Amino acid sequence: MRAAPPTPSPAIAVVGGGPAGLMAAERLAQEGVAVDVFDAMPSVGRKFLLAGRGGLNLTHSEAAAPFLARYGRRSAELHDAIGNFDASAVRAWAAGLGIATFVGSSGRVFPTDMKAAPLLRAWLQRLRAAGVVFHPRHRWLGWDDSGALRFGTPGGEVSHAAAATVLALGGASWPRLGSDGAWVPWLRERGVAVAPLQPANCGFDVAVPGTGRVGWSDHLRTRFAGQPVKPVAASFTDGHGQVLRQQGEFVLTETGVEGSLVYAFSASLRDHITVHGHAEWLVDLLPQHTPQQVLAEIQRPRGTRSLSNHLKNRLGVQGLKSTLLHELLTIEELNDAAALARALKALPMPLVRPRPVAEAISTAGGVAFEALGHGLMLREVPGVFCAGEMLDWEAPTGGYLLTACLATGRQAAEGALQWLAGRPAAG
Repeated sequence: MRAAPPTPSPAIAVVGGGPAGLMAAERLAQEGVAVDVFDAMPSVGRKFLLAGRGGLNLTHSEAAAPFLARYGRRSAELHDAIGNFDASAVRAWAAGLGIATFVGSSGRVFPTDMKAAPLLRAWLQRLRAAGVVFHPRHRWLGWDDSGALRFGTPGGEVSHAAAATVLALGGASWPRLGSDGAWVPWLRERGVAVAPLQPANCGFDVAVPGTGRVGWSDHLRTRFAGQPVKPVAASFTDGHGQVLRQQGEFVLTETGVEGSLVYAFSASLRDHITVHGHAEWLVDLLPQHTPQQVLAEIQRPRGTRSLSNHLKNRLGVQGLKSTLLHELLTIEELNDAAALARALKALPMPLVRPRPVAEAISTAGGVAFEALGHGLMLREVPGVFCAGEMLDWEAPTGGYLLTACLATGRQAAEGALQWLAGRPAAG
């Protein structure tokens, strides 16, 4: 094994070149610390760039309390990190890189040009100017017997000793971009509590009633897979009896559903399926109509018109929405005005499993906050700090994911600075 060239001391290693790792590197470099960033991929920020293809959603403009509530059961653990680097701070940080931002109609915050690449280029230029050294194609392999970091590289295995380490290794979503969860066993071997990695902001497979089949019929799948269902609203009653409801749109897949409206419910749906084996997601196909209006229109005389033409003429229900009704309802329900009206306002969609974590937008599970002390330092591995999606938190899309990654990266860097200053980040 050959050792990597030494770096000036003290030096901190940041393992992972996503938003959390880059933010940790930036904060460390601001204090004059030598920083080495290691990443398994040929270049850093790949998931960041891909996530920004449809418009880079940096953060969200809502007030602090509802913003923090988006992190659910981990809101308290993220309180300090996000309080110290909130949505306003994210926008100011972007402005410092020359990237102006705006608030969209949904409250989401985007760069004015909607692109991720200009921001990443400016960020990397600033990091390099600050002395940050990047080591691409370095896949972390845990620690050697001396406590040095092990890396697999195209030229063979190398080791690197650091005064402190920030791990920002991501979860297990989008493994082709480097986030594959391979780090889990190495931390568990050191006694670190790691919650199982699960899909978050993910799609789900549907079980069509009365067929014993998972996935849509050939007719629906071949004609409509990939098409959006809109405008609609959806609701779900979670295991605590809380009714969740939101309006938006989703996309039909070959085996079920995905898209922004599905993602808003994904944590509750996934957890319910884990306990009960299925979850009933209710879709309101006519969110602009009251139940009374829907029933009244269905009950109007239709003469010689077919049911499909009647629904199209009276309620505008056609195409994919009409096909969904025929897919999920029995003949008896379709011919019963009251039952059909109820289904149009709350179409039961039986979901039986989330899609694999590799297909998910983000990951739930990861390093338990209980395994961390002040500054996000691992209690079992002093001098090692964790940040970003590898921590056990989750949030919906809308800028919350990126904000928490940036904020925890900064918090881990602060912890590492304290460690270097001789004030260990103990619990």
